[in-house]
Amino acid sequence: MLIEDEAELRTLMGPVHPLAERKLLPRLDRYARDFIALSPFLVLASADRDGRADASPRGDGPGFVQVLDDATLLIPDRRGNNLADSFRNVLTSPGVGLIFLVPGVNETLRVNGRARLTTDPALLEPAAVDGKVPKAGLLVSVEEVYFHCGKALIRSKLWDAERQIPRSAFPSLGRIIADQTSVVTAEDAERTLDEGYRTRLY
Repeated sequence: MLIEDEAELRTLMGPVHPLAERKLLPRLDRYARDFIALSPFLVLASADRDGRADASPRGDGPGFVQVLDDATLLIPDRRGNNLADSFRNVLTSPGVGLIFLVPGVNETLRVNGRARLTTDPALLEPAAVDGKVPKAGLLVSVEEVYFHCGKALIRSKLWDAERQIPRSAFPSLGRIIADQTSVVTAEDAERTLDEGYRTRLY
């Protein structure tokens, strides 16, 4: 049976806990700022004008996302595959959702808002790494901020080192690319990836 409207959904899920409603903030408070300063990783969710969704990982040193003020974040772009899915999406549909993670902390920080693409040197130059200034960045105007409880990470045991699988238990990305594209050997793909990891992170 499919759930097709919000009334059915609310009947299924039950009432929202009063504390859950009260924890939704319109701006970044000191706890959110401190969490972002500790976070080396986030997931950026966006969608195009037709509602096709995309989730993109973003990572760098702790605090790589800059808090410009209590309503504005800057996410610097780092070198990647140049598909620019998130950038293309926000050009026509600026709504975004962010989930910040801090290794060892089960709770996460969720930030929802609207994003714009910037190439302003005054904003991007402070985000340089190894002398390399990002070509672009996302300016996120914050609309909703809240901490998410740790149940998902506790259930998944994400930070438990004993739960990490041996890297050999899953094919390498080079092998996957070779099999999926049939235009490169696994060895060549591995060499390209390894070189990129060593020399083209920024």
